[in-house]
Amino acid sequence: MKSILYPFYITVLLLFSSNLSAQNLIAPPTLQKGDTVVILAPAGIMKDTTAVQQAVELLHDWGLNTKLGKHVFTQNFHFAGTDKERLSDFQNALDDDNIKAIWCARGGYGTVRIIDDIDFSKFKKNPKWIIGFSDVTVLHNEINNFGIQTMHAIMPITYKPKNKEQKKARKSFKKALFGRKITYRVATSDYNKDGEAVGQVVGGNLSIVYSMLGSKTQIDMHGKILFLEEVGEALYHIDRMMISLKRAGYFENCKGLIIGAFSSIKPNSTDFGMTYEEIILDAVKEYDFPVSFDFPSGHIRDNRTLLLGKEILLKVKEKKTIVKFGKPLK
Repeated sequence: MKSILYPFYITVLLLFSSNLSAQNLIAPPTLQKGDTVVILAPAGIMKDTTAVQQAVELLHDWGLNTKLGKHVFTQNFHFAGTDKERLSDFQNALDDDNIKAIWCARGGYGTVRIIDDIDFSKFKKNPKWIIGFSDVTVLHNEINNFGIQTMHAIMPITYKPKNKEQKKARKSFKKALFGRKITYRVATSDYNKDGEAVGQVVGGNLSIVYSMLGSKTQIDMHGKILFLEEVGEALYHIDRMMISLKRAGYFENCKGLIIGAFSSIKPNSTDFGMTYEEIILDAVKEYDFPVSFDFPSGHIRDNRTLLLGKEILLKVKEKKTIVKFGKPLK
């Protein structure tokens, strides 16, 4: 009975939810042993067959079945196949009822080239987990906007089975896939702005969030907590993106800000005069919400899983930051 009614309930919620920012977004079903996960590449070229095989072995160790997208290793210059090929893999995975999660093999660039041609109509009735980070932020923002949670997590290209530094990231990924509770306690940063907030966590890679401005994929930030991470950008460009988010109203109704890893920052030709932390704080200085730095998520080995669209409790305190998914701590 539950399996018959589940799609109906989802349809009703999607049709009659007038304020997605005030409630939890719909969570796809948690995975069970024997479920199938597809690995595909919606963006950049995927040359590392070993990385994919290791990811397959990880899922098998967890009792899950796997399937590879037809074009996961197709090479079309910068991309993992043509737009049509990458779209075909993603659309087939969305529409296949036997596939319970889509794990993006890598990011890079290219998802934005296919996002407007994806038909999400069947997915909205029977959602499944969309997993990845970096360029996959395009999918996170799009899907969160129409009311469904997604998973910001490690990808096959970043998975390193023997890396001890990644152990906590792998553990958090498994917890998320199988629906176990997730709470993070993170060491404080001198740049933190103390406070407490409850709201849906949304966002992803800063460059991608910035690039979505003015499109239908721009995030509705009303009452939400924004997560941002970045890699390989210069300080002046980080400043440009943060000011652009501010001008677009991202922080007007924001309830909190979680800053993940800002790694491999490119040097400016001249001294910019601020650290990336100072740039971020300057952009939000007139807003009264908590800001937490150094959250372990992004382009780093210890890339902890975030359930984007799920309500969290954010507590930024003097000695630690707490991020709890689900019901607020008492």
